[in-house]
Order: sequence, then C-alpha cells, then structure tokens
Amino acid sequence: MFTGRTDTPCCLCGNPKTASRLEVPPRAVQLMKNSGPIAWQDIVSPVTLQFCADDWQLVCDLALEMGQHPLSRCNVAYASFDLREDFEALLNTTKEPNQAELEEQLLERSHKALAAADDPMTEDRQLVEATVIDRALEELGVDATVTEADSRRS
Repeated sequence: MFTGRTDTPCCLCGNPKTASRLEVPPRAVQLMKNSGPIAWQDIVSPVTLQFCADDWQLVCDLALEMGQHPLSRCNVAYASFDLREDFEALLNTTKEPNQAELEEQLLERSHKALAAADDPMTEDRQLVEATVIDRALEELGVDATVTEADSRRS
C-alpha cells in the first residue's frame, strides 16, 4: 500500500499549486532548510523541487540574472525523493553508496543545457536547472572532473 504524497507543494512557500519543477542531486539536500535529519547518502534518486508561478519567477531571476541558487530557502520537507531500503540492519554490514553516476548524469545534462543557451529550442527551465545544479555542487565542493573520474572507477 502506498501512503506517500503524490503531489508536492512549492518548496519555497508551500503553495499546493505549482507551475514548474527542478531536479537536483541528492547532495544538494544539505543546502536546504530542515535537512539535518536526512542522510543525503541514502537518497537514490534526483531530488525534485516544485515551485509556484510567483516563486518560479524569483528562481529564474536568481539563476539566470545572478547565477545563484535558491536552495537555502527551500524546505526539504516539500521535496520529492526516494530513499534506499535499509537492508544493512538485516545484513549487519554497511554499504557506502556511490552517487557519482547520478551526479555525473545531472552535471552532463546541465553542461549540455548551458552550452546550448543560445539555441532557441533550449527552455529557460533547462537553464535554471543547470545553473542551480552547477552552483549547488560548486558550493558543496564537488568538481565535475572528480565526479566523472569517480564514476568510471565503479
């Protein structure tokens, strides 16, 4: 039986009517409000953030005009993500999750979007998402070349 939420409100204001969404790597959860009890290493999917129309305009302005991200004001309680199942308790072992592949995919997608910024087929949403991903990982000290090298080792 599924008991989770099927829709997520705006992560900035909590408005249930959302207009746009972004995906960020699990590591970016550390930059969000109320993220203390969440082990970002246990997140196995991109983190999806929804925004209402008013807040989306603010996010666009921050990303496209200032080159910043809004994550410090986003409430992680309104984010959508999947946690890995906890088999470690049964097996009495600890696995070190490797999220380098997921981060590499998101970085590659963001770099392609930024490279195609002048292409009329590139949407503002893609550019905003790319900027948020790049700035968040940069703030967390993740280098794109290190991520690519780590994922090749696994």
